[in-house]
Amino acid sequence: MRSPLPLPLPFTLLCAAFMALPAQAEQVGCVTTAWKLIGANHKVCVEAFHDPKVPGITCHVSQARTGGVSGSLGLAQDPSQFSLACRQTGPIQLPAKLPENETIFTEDTSVLFKETRVVRMWDKTNQTLVYVAISRKLIDGAPANSISTVPVMGWR
Repeated sequence: MRSPLPLPLPFTLLCAAFMALPAQAEQVGCVTTAWKLIGANHKVCVEAFHDPKVPGITCHVSQARTGGVSGSLGLAQDPSQFSLACRQTGPIQLPAKLPENETIFTEDTSVLFKETRVVRMWDKTNQTLVYVAISRKLIDGAPANSISTVPVMGWR
């Protein structure tokens, strides 16, 4: 029986890149904040995602969504208004090599160059995972941010 051919390096690198992608969010729900006569209403939507490298952590992010005609067509730029809450939802298993600072979630908030990003930091001194949500623009960053912390303790 012949041994399988080794995978080409570009294919292997592509597979590794997909495995390192930030978490994908699942929509929990939305609340209308302003009614619009034409197009979608303005709203705040909540999404949940799991930390891809630290099992036992679930984060929820709420974000403002622009309605109206431009929002309905996907052309609106959502405001940099969001909130973040991360909690232990199972046993936490820290990987052997946890980066001190790593992007774990990104979501576009405009057609061009704006996103909400969640970065995980490890506070080794206090044995705490720190999650920071920020708004990013390609040209300049926005000061909007939100923070949530999860102490790493035993699970009962």
